Amino acid sequence: MKNNIIGIQQIGIGIPDAYKAWAFYRKAFGMDVPIFEESAEANLMLPYTGGQPQSRTAVLAMNLQGGSGMEIWQYTSRKTEPANFEIQLGDLGIYITKIKSPDVAKAYETIKAKGITTLGELNIGPDGEKHFFVKDEWNNIFQVVKSNSWFTSGKHTTGGINGCVLGVKDVNKSFHFYKTLFGYDKVVYDVTESFSDLNALAGGKSRCRRMLLRKTKENSGPFSKLLGASEIELIQVLDREPKKIFEGRFWGDMGFIHLCFDVRNMNQIKAECEKTGHPFTVDSASKFENGKFDMGEAAGHFSYIEDPDGTLIEFVETHKIPILKKLGWYLDVTKRHPEKTLPDWMLKTLALNRKKD
Repeated sequence: MKNNIIGIQQIGIGIPDAYKAWAFYRKAFGMDVPIFEESAEANLMLPYTGGQPQSRTAVLAMNLQGGSGMEIWQYTSRKTEPANFEIQLGDLGIYITKIKSPDVAKAYETIKAKGITTLGELNIGPDGEKHFFVKDEWNNIFQVVKSNSWFTSGKHTTGGINGCVLGVKDVNKSFHFYKTLFGYDKVVYDVTESFSDLNALAGGKSRCRRMLLRKTKENSGPFSKLLGASEIELIQVLDREPKKIFEGRFWGDMGFIHLCFDVRNMNQIKAECEKTGHPFTVDSASKFENGKFDMGEAAGHFSYIEDPDGTLIEFVETHKIPILKKLGWYLDVTKRHPEKTLPDWMLKTLALNRKKD
């Protein structure tokens, strides 16, 4: 299945005000190119929305310098609920979203100058690289990390999403999951101690096992150059019992709601997931003809599974995206070679849809 995973497409962020949050993410991280903006009813996520369809507004935004996107997601049929406890390092689920930068020290100074909240100072991680943490006003935490994987150069000191930090119960079990199904086979580090570079985080002084994963094989596929390389960091806290971040809440409530991979050959992915004991819990094929959902500006086939700790993983096989919305130019991805990247000029045309402040 690894050959069918093009890369991390986006991470979903549950927010009480999607457009206010998008303005913040444009300011902080240059996430200024919308792939879609849509208001509709989420009627397939019933296992995770209390058994009832829920209305929502969503924006998928990207930074065209490279990296994955953010699906900024807001309930319109109910109040977006925060966790009723302080989420700490090692709690189960997506605790931190990683943002890529070509120059972390410069990004730190730029973000500080904009008056954006940072947690702690510029730090050095177990890989010997600089990093720092940013917190938005909804208590979501982002880690700015070094990356050499870029699509274009530009004015922003960061690119898009580079991966995430996951709280897990068992690092070995989670490593097997992300290696087997997603190809994260390279262990950059695997260390157990209390880490000074995490001290500024809630629970950051706990003793934990920390494993950083990357891929040895480059991604291929239509959007692989834009999405670029990524990493997943697993953290198992050892001196307390972790809580599940979304315990008692809905998908779409406040926080990082899912990790989404851009894929091809959904039928093969379904078979592989069933074989490894992680069957689809949601599949758009159950409702839409040929599995295809249409969001007006984008279309495709999506599905969900759960990782060993119940964290939601989404697969999206993209069929259509807007290249130049003003002229009604949409790209039918199904007519492109599944293993070839889209031409650079075509992807760069997405910049014509840029949201300017």
